[in-house]
Amino acid sequence: MNANETPMQSIDRSKLFVASCLALLVTSLSFGIRAGLLNRWGAEFQLTGVEIGSIAASAFWSFPIAIIIGGMLVDAFGMKRILVLAFVAHLLGIVLTIFADGYWSLFISTLFIGIANGTVEAACNPLVASLYPDNKTTKLNHFHLWFPAGIVIGSLIVFSFDGIGLGWQIQMAMMLIPTLLYGYLFSKLKMPVTERVALGVSSRDMYFSLLNPLFLFMIICMFGTAITELFVNQWVDVLLKNVTENAILILMLTTGVMVVGRAFAGPIVHRMAPSGVLLISSIVATIGLYLLANSGAGIMLYVGALIFGLGVCYFWPTMIGFVAEYLPKTGALGLSVIGGAGMFAVSIYMIFMGGFYDSLVISKLPAGADLGDYLSASSGTKMAYDFEAAKTQAGPEILNATLIIPIILIIAFTGLFFYMRTRQKRAMKTPQEKMATS
Repeated sequence: MNANETPMQSIDRSKLFVASCLALLVTSLSFGIRAGLLNRWGAEFQLTGVEIGSIAASAFWSFPIAIIIGGMLVDAFGMKRILVLAFVAHLLGIVLTIFADGYWSLFISTLFIGIANGTVEAACNPLVASLYPDNKTTKLNHFHLWFPAGIVIGSLIVFSFDGIGLGWQIQMAMMLIPTLLYGYLFSKLKMPVTERVALGVSSRDMYFSLLNPLFLFMIICMFGTAITELFVNQWVDVLLKNVTENAILILMLTTGVMVVGRAFAGPIVHRMAPSGVLLISSIVATIGLYLLANSGAGIMLYVGALIFGLGVCYFWPTMIGFVAEYLPKTGALGLSVIGGAGMFAVSIYMIFMGGFYDSLVISKLPAGADLGDYLSASSGTKMAYDFEAAKTQAGPEILNATLIIPIILIIAFTGLFFYMRTRQKRAMKTPQEKMATS
């Protein structure tokens, strides 16, 4: 047992859960506030779509590196030490962002925040699973409701602070409050052992379990669920800014639905099982994303946001909960790998889509147009008007291109649903019935 970890009966489960939620709140605030600032940074620092995409992506590709390394070390170093590293990285990332003055400073500061975000999940996902071994998927949904909740809060900060004329640096500084709180709480609380250690599963068995075909299948599915949820939510202000004046409110609406949905996850998960939840979610997400991309600026755009939020609501926590419930031998590393895979996929997709977005915008401008000239065009000029019109058309096209991903997920999760039903029926057979059918 790690020196920083103690038996379950000696720990304060409620306070540890609250501290975990605060840490995740910081992670999600970084998404919500940054989603509201990407477009502004682009204008203030004259950034291209590729540069905006690479800044946003730095938080996503650093996340999987941090979460996987953290997952490998959490048993040996202890969850407390991993969370101290997360606290330090969050502080650095926030402060560096506040004093950023261009592309590279924004890139590096966002990189630190991504490292912190991944380190938080490397420790907190196995921590929640260890705290509630008989109710993992439900409690992971309750824990992960603070991700959309933080995006809602972050979006409200951007929206309200803009209204009273407070700059984006002050908006970023608001993240320091929950950061200091979770750092203080974790420094005072005792930690339990991870579930793998409690079960007596060896490191060798844990690494071998990562080769389980079902686990590999879930990693591939995580690529799609993460892109569907996180790419759209992170880029919504860029993609729909010129379609509606309230693009950031669409993000608030989508994530608000996710908060409510995850809060009431218990009955849904118990009634439908994780595989059923994932199948229905992929269908609803497809409908919502289609409406977001094809509704123009009318009321159906907001209906699409509601439906999309309901669709992606259970993706991330249920994917992690599925691994925790059905593949427990993969341990903390398994939870880290599945989360890291999702963020890695989003980072690659963001970089690719940043370039694709630029190419779409250029294709809608006069022949031979130079993107840099249009980025620096003065407000009110014909170049500025043409540039805004081009972005208005390009944003929904990006969403339509992304639509293929949840459609593929429908097929994948249909197969998973029937596979899990068959496996459950086999598990319920008596030894005599198994011998008769063999």
